[in-house]
Amino acid sequence: MTATSAPNAAGPLVGVKILDLTSVVMGPFATQILAQLGAEVIKVESPEGDNMRHVGPMNNPGMGHIFLNANAGKRSIVLNLKHPQGCEAALKLAEGCDVFISNVRPQALVRLGLDFESVRKRNPRIIHVSCCGFDQDGPDAARPAYDDLIQGATGVPWLMKQYGMPEPAYAPTTLADRLTGLHTVYAVTAALFARSQSGVGQSIVVPMFEAMAQFILGDHMAGLSFEPPIGQPGYARLLTPNRKPYLTSDGMLCVLIYNDKHWKSFFEAIGESEGLARDPRFITHSARAVHIDEVYAQVAHILRTRSTAQWQLLLDAADVPNMPMNTPEDLLSNSQLRATGFVSQTVHPSEGPIHSLAHPTKWSETPPARRFSPAPRLGEHTRDVLGEAGYAPEAIDDLITQGACRTFEEKD
Repeated sequence: MTATSAPNAAGPLVGVKILDLTSVVMGPFATQILAQLGAEVIKVESPEGDNMRHVGPMNNPGMGHIFLNANAGKRSIVLNLKHPQGCEAALKLAEGCDVFISNVRPQALVRLGLDFESVRKRNPRIIHVSCCGFDQDGPDAARPAYDDLIQGATGVPWLMKQYGMPEPAYAPTTLADRLTGLHTVYAVTAALFARSQSGVGQSIVVPMFEAMAQFILGDHMAGLSFEPPIGQPGYARLLTPNRKPYLTSDGMLCVLIYNDKHWKSFFEAIGESEGLARDPRFITHSARAVHIDEVYAQVAHILRTRSTAQWQLLLDAADVPNMPMNTPEDLLSNSQLRATGFVSQTVHPSEGPIHSLAHPTKWSETPPARRFSPAPRLGEHTRDVLGEAGYAPEAIDDLITQGACRTFEEKD
């Protein structure tokens, strides 16, 4: 692998080459993690580019903030997959890759000739990963899926209403996309390991609906876990409206007094060893779970009696878990995140100084690079990538003329 084809030449996945046909959040989040782990990721974009390029704020057109934060460490090539030669170029690139990954609906991949069987004919060792809305063996196989829809379909808005919101609401983060993206990362790495043992590639489907259903039901099946049911759905501790940051006399503080040791220490610290500590509602974990609304309401009443700084000193001394309630702005200057190098400032060649996020894991023997190539401009690497795949300069010019591909220069 040449230096130009390995922008992140460190980490456990160095030498792995990924053809990435994903867009928006779910797939790009997954492939950025794989790039941070050292894989070479070739991002195939349409002539219009990934939708997230166009979501501001941004300094320059096509370089939106979400795109910048999900596509560092990748190279961008523009292929028109609806053009026969554009699709052929994608297959040609797949011949030299370890992983083919897309979040194009499987039915559309078949029409394009980029389904597993078609790609495997060109590369029998390929790991073909399809990130889609639903398991393809069910009746919803062909339905479109987006984060909001999957959150709704798996009960997130219902849970928010149970929690105390005035009406059902989505979680204010791309929860389904990013959760499914993490499933995609381990699916790719596990498949690479399996191939190292067998020499055989395979097809993998990573469905959003099933991934989120596992996530939600794991917490909230509750009484429905049993047949016949022995109670209603919902984990009470997570759904009580009193589970929230606590008001202090001058601000707010996040506190979780969880196990018996925490409660004993807390009551000793506030002088309630002979009072609340003997209340039957507080004595055992099971009792607290039954009375969780009242328990959290009592803690809320107590926390209002002192300042945030006073509580932090007292709770830290008692080894009772607590954290400040941060904003995104606070996180960028957080001493922990700065000291570990997770948050740093880099200079993008077109966007100027930007905040960059490192990979959060640490490795003793194959550490990922702490700096990654910046998120690419649309079609920035089209000529380089096609040239590495064996296309002569004249052939690349011909593809551009036909409308089968585009470069950053021609675009702008």
